[in-house]
Amino acid sequence: MSKLTLDRILQTQGFGTRKWCRELIADGDVSINGETVTDYRSAFETDGLEFSVFDEAHRYREHLYIVLNKPADYECSRKPSHHPGVLSLLPEQFALRDVQPVGRLDHDTTGMLLMSDDGAFIHAQSSPRRHIPKIYVATTHDPVTPELVAHLLGGVKLHDEPAPLAAISCEMLGTHQLEIVLEQGKYHQVKRMLAAAGNHCSALCRSQIGGLKLDALGLAEGEWCYLNDEQLSLLTAAHP
Repeated sequence: MSKLTLDRILQTQGFGTRKWCRELIADGDVSINGETVTDYRSAFETDGLEFSVFDEAHRYREHLYIVLNKPADYECSRKPSHHPGVLSLLPEQFALRDVQPVGRLDHDTTGMLLMSDDGAFIHAQSSPRRHIPKIYVATTHDPVTPELVAHLLGGVKLHDEPAPLAAISCEMLGTHQLEIVLEQGKYHQVKRMLAAAGNHCSALCRSQIGGLKLDALGLAEGEWCYLNDEQLSLLTAAHP
Protein backbone atom coordinates (compact mmCIF):
# COMPACT_ATOMS: atom_id res chain seq x y z
CA MET A 1 0.00 0.00 0.00
CA SER A 2 1.07 3.59 -0.52
CA LYS A 3 -0.04 6.89 0.90
CA LEU A 4 -0.27 9.95 -1.36
CA THR A 5 -1.42 13.53 -1.02
CA LEU A 6 -4.77 14.25 -2.61
CA ASP A 7 -3.35 16.41 -5.41
CA ARG A 8 -0.94 13.63 -6.33
CA ILE A 9 -3.76 11.08 -6.27
CA LEU A 10 -5.81 13.12 -8.72
CA GLN A 11 -2.81 13.70 -10.97
CA THR A 12 -1.96 9.99 -11.17
CA GLN A 13 -5.58 9.24 -12.05
CA GLY A 14 -5.51 11.58 -15.04
CA PHE A 15 -7.38 14.63 -13.77
CA GLY A 16 -4.77 17.11 -14.94
CA THR A 17 -1.61 18.83 -13.81
CA ARG A 18 -0.74 19.08 -10.12
CA LYS A 19 -1.70 22.77 -10.22
CA TRP A 20 -5.08 22.06 -11.80
CA CYS A 21 -5.77 19.27 -9.29
CA ARG A 22 -5.00 21.61 -6.41
CA GLU A 23 -7.51 24.10 -7.81
CA LEU A 24 -10.17 21.37 -8.02
CA ILE A 25 -9.55 20.51 -4.39
CA ALA A 26 -9.54 24.13 -3.21
CA ASP A 27 -12.83 24.77 -5.04
CA GLY A 28 -14.51 21.95 -3.10
CA ASP A 29 -14.98 19.68 -6.13
CA VAL A 30 -13.33 16.62 -4.56
CA SER A 31 -14.65 14.40 -1.80
CA ILE A 32 -13.42 11.31 0.03
CA ASN A 33 -16.00 8.95 1.52
CA GLY A 34 -18.68 11.55 0.97
CA GLU A 35 -16.83 14.36 2.71
CA THR A 36 -15.42 17.34 0.82
CA VAL A 37 -11.66 17.78 1.21
CA THR A 38 -10.20 21.21 0.46
CA ASP A 39 -6.59 20.71 1.60
CA TYR A 40 -4.51 19.23 -1.18
CA ARG A 41 -1.89 18.15 1.35
CA SER A 42 -4.29 15.68 2.96
CA ALA A 43 -2.86 12.19 2.47
CA PHE A 44 -4.74 8.92 1.95
CA GLU A 45 -3.94 5.26 1.53
CA THR A 46 -4.50 4.48 -2.14
CA ASP A 47 -5.40 0.79 -1.77
CA GLY A 48 -9.16 0.57 -2.36
CA LEU A 49 -9.53 4.34 -2.15
CA GLU A 50 -12.82 5.71 -3.46
CA PHE A 51 -13.27 9.39 -4.21
CA SER A 52 -15.52 11.73 -6.16
CA VAL A 53 -14.74 14.57 -8.56
CA PHE A 54 -17.66 16.81 -9.53
CA ASP A 55 -19.91 14.29 -7.71
CA GLU A 56 -18.78 11.47 -10.03
CA ALA A 57 -17.49 8.41 -8.19
CA HIS A 58 -14.05 6.96 -8.94
CA ARG A 59 -11.75 4.32 -7.48
CA TYR A 60 -7.99 4.66 -7.34
CA ARG A 61 -6.32 2.33 -9.83
CA GLU A 62 -2.56 2.10 -10.12
CA HIS A 63 -2.97 0.89 -13.70
CA LEU A 64 -5.93 0.67 -16.04
CA TYR A 65 -6.89 -2.58 -17.72
CA ILE A 66 -9.99 -2.21 -19.83
CA VAL A 67 -11.71 -3.86 -22.75
CA LEU A 68 -13.66 -1.97 -25.39
CA ASN A 69 -16.20 -3.44 -27.77
CA LYS A 70 -14.86 -1.49 -30.73
CA PRO A 71 -17.36 -0.27 -33.31
CA ALA A 72 -16.54 0.07 -36.99
CA ASP A 73 -15.03 3.30 -38.33
CA TYR A 74 -12.81 4.04 -35.33
CA GLU A 75 -9.02 4.04 -35.52
CA CYS A 76 -6.75 2.37 -32.97
CA SER A 77 -4.44 5.35 -32.86
CA ARG A 78 -3.70 8.21 -30.49
CA LYS A 79 -3.46 10.43 -33.57
CA PRO A 80 -6.24 9.25 -35.91
CA SER A 81 -6.21 10.51 -39.48
CA HIS A 82 -9.41 9.52 -41.27
CA HIS A 83 -11.81 8.38 -38.53
CA PRO A 84 -12.35 9.16 -34.84
CA GLY A 85 -9.90 7.47 -32.48
CA VAL A 86 -10.98 4.80 -30.00
CA LEU A 87 -9.85 7.05 -27.14
CA SER A 88 -12.80 9.32 -27.92
CA LEU A 89 -15.04 6.52 -26.60
CA LEU A 90 -13.36 6.60 -23.18
CA PRO A 91 -13.34 9.10 -20.29
CA GLU A 92 -11.10 12.09 -20.95
CA GLN A 93 -8.76 11.33 -18.04
CA PHE A 94 -7.79 8.01 -19.64
CA ALA A 95 -5.99 9.87 -22.42
CA LEU A 96 -4.10 11.90 -19.83
CA ARG A 97 -2.97 8.62 -18.28
CA ASP A 98 -1.51 7.55 -21.64
CA VAL A 99 -3.96 4.70 -22.12
CA GLN A 100 -3.36 3.05 -25.47
CA PRO A 101 -4.65 0.09 -27.47
CA VAL A 102 -2.97 -3.28 -27.03
CA GLY A 103 -2.25 -4.00 -30.68
CA ARG A 104 -4.59 -2.71 -33.36
CA LEU A 105 -7.80 -3.51 -35.12
CA ASP A 106 -8.46 -2.07 -38.58
CA HIS A 107 -10.88 0.84 -38.65
CA ASP A 108 -13.59 -1.38 -40.14
CA THR A 109 -12.95 -4.32 -37.77
CA THR A 110 -15.12 -4.58 -34.68
CA GLY A 111 -14.93 -6.44 -31.40
CA MET A 112 -12.62 -6.96 -28.45
CA LEU A 113 -9.90 -4.37 -27.99
CA LEU A 114 -7.74 -4.32 -24.87
CA MET A 115 -6.45 -0.96 -23.64
CA SER A 116 -4.08 -0.09 -20.81
CA ASP A 117 -1.54 2.36 -19.41
CA ASP A 118 0.68 -0.49 -18.16
CA GLY A 119 3.62 -0.81 -20.56
CA ALA A 120 4.64 -4.26 -19.29
CA PHE A 121 1.10 -5.56 -19.80
CA ILE A 122 0.89 -4.11 -23.29
CA HIS A 123 4.23 -5.67 -24.24
CA ALA A 124 3.31 -9.07 -22.78
CA GLN A 125 -0.05 -9.16 -24.56
CA SER A 126 1.47 -8.03 -27.86
CA SER A 127 4.51 -10.31 -27.85
CA PRO A 128 4.32 -13.15 -30.40
CA ARG A 129 6.38 -15.27 -28.00
CA ARG A 130 3.40 -15.52 -25.67
CA HIS A 131 1.32 -17.36 -28.30
CA ILE A 132 -1.92 -15.80 -27.08
CA PRO A 133 -4.77 -17.01 -29.32
CA LYS A 134 -7.12 -14.45 -30.79
CA ILE A 135 -10.46 -15.56 -32.17
CA TYR A 136 -12.16 -13.79 -35.06
CA VAL A 137 -15.52 -14.20 -36.77
CA ALA A 138 -15.16 -13.39 -40.46
CA THR A 139 -18.00 -12.80 -42.88
CA THR A 140 -16.97 -13.73 -46.40
CA HIS A 141 -17.99 -12.41 -49.80
CA ASP A 142 -18.16 -15.87 -51.33
CA PRO A 143 -19.55 -19.01 -49.66
CA VAL A 144 -17.39 -20.83 -47.13
CA THR A 145 -16.35 -24.25 -48.38
CA PRO A 146 -14.56 -27.19 -46.78
CA GLU A 147 -11.70 -26.50 -49.18
CA LEU A 148 -11.38 -22.93 -47.88
CA VAL A 149 -11.26 -24.14 -44.27
CA ALA A 150 -8.67 -26.77 -45.17
CA HIS A 151 -6.57 -24.19 -46.98
CA LEU A 152 -6.55 -21.84 -43.99
CA LEU A 153 -5.63 -24.69 -41.65
CA GLY A 154 -2.90 -25.91 -43.97
CA GLY A 155 -1.32 -22.49 -44.38
CA VAL A 156 -1.32 -19.77 -47.03
CA LYS A 157 1.61 -17.79 -48.38
CA LEU A 158 1.40 -14.04 -47.89
CA HIS A 159 3.51 -11.40 -49.56
CA ASP A 160 6.53 -10.40 -47.45
CA GLU A 161 6.11 -13.38 -45.12
CA PRO A 162 8.96 -15.92 -45.23
CA ALA A 163 6.75 -18.93 -44.46
CA PRO A 164 3.09 -19.81 -44.92
CA LEU A 165 0.74 -18.74 -42.13
CA ALA A 166 -1.83 -21.20 -40.82
CA ALA A 167 -4.84 -20.85 -38.56
CA ILE A 168 -4.67 -22.61 -35.19
CA SER A 169 -8.25 -23.68 -35.81
CA CYS A 170 -10.91 -22.77 -38.31
CA GLU A 171 -14.52 -23.82 -38.57
CA MET A 172 -17.53 -22.91 -40.63
CA LEU A 173 -20.27 -21.00 -38.78
CA GLY A 174 -22.59 -20.42 -41.71
CA THR A 175 -22.68 -20.28 -45.48
CA HIS A 176 -20.72 -17.01 -45.46
CA GLN A 177 -19.15 -17.00 -42.02
CA LEU A 178 -16.30 -18.75 -40.25
CA GLU A 179 -14.43 -18.62 -36.97
CA ILE A 180 -10.66 -18.45 -37.27
CA VAL A 181 -8.11 -18.63 -34.46
CA LEU A 182 -4.68 -17.01 -34.91
CA GLU A 183 -1.62 -16.46 -32.75
CA GLN A 184 0.67 -14.39 -34.97
CA GLY A 185 -1.17 -11.05 -35.19
CA LYS A 186 0.31 -10.01 -38.54
CA TYR A 187 -0.85 -6.90 -40.38
CA HIS A 188 -4.37 -7.44 -41.85
CA GLN A 189 -3.74 -11.14 -41.30
CA VAL A 190 -7.29 -12.52 -41.47
CA LYS A 191 -8.19 -10.45 -44.52
CA ARG A 192 -4.95 -11.32 -46.31
CA MET A 193 -5.25 -15.01 -45.50
CA LEU A 194 -8.80 -15.15 -46.84
CA ALA A 195 -7.74 -13.33 -50.00
CA ALA A 196 -4.78 -15.68 -50.47
CA ALA A 197 -7.15 -18.63 -50.05
CA GLY A 198 -9.41 -17.31 -52.82
CA ASN A 199 -12.17 -15.55 -50.88
CA HIS A 200 -12.74 -12.03 -49.56
CA CYS A 201 -13.47 -10.72 -46.05
CA SER A 202 -16.49 -8.42 -46.03
CA ALA A 203 -16.75 -8.03 -42.22
CA LEU A 204 -14.53 -8.98 -39.30
CA CYS A 205 -15.07 -9.11 -35.54
CA ARG A 206 -12.62 -10.19 -32.82
CA SER A 207 -14.73 -12.20 -30.41
CA GLN A 208 -12.17 -13.56 -27.96
CA ILE A 209 -8.61 -13.19 -26.65
CA GLY A 210 -7.18 -16.16 -24.80
CA GLY A 211 -10.04 -17.49 -22.70
CA LEU A 212 -11.85 -14.14 -22.37
CA LYS A 213 -14.97 -13.96 -24.51
CA LEU A 214 -16.51 -10.67 -25.59
CA ASP A 215 -20.04 -12.07 -25.29
CA ALA A 216 -19.46 -12.86 -21.60
CA LEU A 217 -18.79 -9.18 -20.87
CA GLY A 218 -22.19 -7.99 -22.08
CA LEU A 219 -20.82 -4.92 -23.84
CA ALA A 220 -22.70 -3.23 -26.66
CA GLU A 221 -20.60 -1.72 -29.44
CA GLY A 222 -18.83 1.36 -28.15
CA GLU A 223 -19.08 0.27 -24.49
CA TRP A 224 -16.13 -0.60 -22.27
CA CYS A 225 -15.45 -2.05 -18.82
CA TYR A 226 -12.61 -2.54 -16.35
CA LEU A 227 -11.07 -6.01 -16.21
CA ASN A 228 -10.84 -7.74 -12.85
CA ASP A 229 -8.08 -10.16 -11.83
CA GLU A 230 -10.02 -13.23 -12.95
CA GLN A 231 -10.70 -11.76 -16.37
CA LEU A 232 -7.07 -10.70 -16.74
CA SER A 233 -5.96 -14.27 -16.01
CA LEU A 234 -8.26 -15.55 -18.75
CA LEU A 235 -6.36 -13.48 -21.33
CA THR A 236 -3.44 -15.90 -21.20
CA ALA A 237 -5.53 -19.06 -21.30
CA ALA A 238 -4.99 -21.34 -24.26
CA HIS A 239 -7.69 -21.91 -26.83
CA PRO A 240 -9.29 -25.34 -26.23
